[in-house]
Amino acid sequence: MQPRVAYEDFTKTAAAAYAGLGTLTKAVDESGLDKSLTELVKLRASQINGCAFCVSFHLNLLRKLGVAREKIDLLPVWREAGVYSQRELAALAWAEIMTGLSPGGASDEAYAALLSAFSVEEATFLNVAIATINAWNRLGVALRFAPLTLRAPSPPRPVDA
Repeated sequence: MQPRVAYEDFTKTAAAAYAGLGTLTKAVDESGLDKSLTELVKLRASQINGCAFCVSFHLNLLRKLGVAREKIDLLPVWREAGVYSQRELAALAWAEIMTGLSPGGASDEAYAALLSAFSVEEATFLNVAIATINAWNRLGVALRFAPLTLRAPSPPRPVDA
């Protein structure tokens, strides 16, 4: 599929929006949440949303962070994999709920399960991380950003995708 808008063009044309998404990402990064955990969540949401650009970006980042290969490879079947911590399981469950929000929203039981593994502050920033990646996914899918593997050798590094 041909990109509708190249990622590089998006960052220039919508520079303020790009910066705004970057500000959200920076807030999550500075919140104290483990970067590996937030990147697993971003990869899972990107898989669900079918965003090739974001899947490529977050796979590369997880590899650079040194996340165990099993965790990366088994992410589509995280419930059955047996390789994730309780916090990772809770975060992945919540990411799937937020990514596929139904008209009724997230249940109180699901939120309580999240809070069994995270403080309210941590859960709040996890929500920001998931909301931000869903925004990137929607942009990447709608505009057909090319995955990093199909791009020029030295593409600019996204603030977050």
